[in-house]
Amino acid sequence: MLVELLPNQIFALLLIFTRIGTALMLLPGYGESYISTRIRLLLALVISVVIHPAIAPGLPALPDSAAALFLMVFGEAFIGLFLGSLSRLLMAALSIGGMIIATVTGLANALTNDPTAAQQGSIAGSFLSTLALLIILLLDLHHLLLRGVIDSYQLFVPGAPLFVGDISEMISRVVAKAFLLGFQIASPFVAVGLIFNLGLGLLARLMPQMQVFFIAIPLQILIGMAILMIALPAIMGWFMTGFQETTLPFVGLP
Repeated sequence: MLVELLPNQIFALLLIFTRIGTALMLLPGYGESYISTRIRLLLALVISVVIHPAIAPGLPALPDSAAALFLMVFGEAFIGLFLGSLSRLLMAALSIGGMIIATVTGLANALTNDPTAAQQGSIAGSFLSTLALLIILLLDLHHLLLRGVIDSYQLFVPGAPLFVGDISEMISRVVAKAFLLGFQIASPFVAVGLIFNLGLGLLARLMPQMQVFFIAIPLQILIGMAILMIALPAIMGWFMTGFQETTLPFVGLP
């Protein structure tokens, strides 16, 4: 009897580990580039073992064919990728807004390593992304994200047909929201930058002998830093509102 049950238990653990592990590779707070892949996989394995007794009874039995086994594992990986990419796409809004801010403030060529995007990015984008990640950790939202992945077994049953159309629509909405949120974050800088450039143009026409270029660059950076200090609470508020509106429904919260 034990020999017959053992393959089914291992298969159930494999399905759980596939979904949890794929999601942890992307979720903010877990899937950052400076966290070792082995540590993330080990954490996913520990979580899978812990939740296995509660989830395993609702999982399908070990299929007879290798093709059916591959399709079920692929489906779990796809669901984990979908759940992890939702919050990761919203994090990209900060990189988008930061790049616009850097362009307006004259810091577009000053690139630095962005740990949340695992690539080079603007100074403003890296700062906003790191600050947002810190707020997510302080508010324990990374625990809610993990809870959403675990509760997803009620919505995405392993072995059931995938709602590809609904998933594609959800991804497209999140991408559009990320771009809109990025432009919203940069909107104060764009407005002030437009007024600043208009003022420089008028100054150059009124006083042609003045070297406007040498005055504009440091003043542009100084004004940009001042706006960032003033608008930073509103920027983080906009981002956290959009982040919670997208992620909290998956854990049954409004």
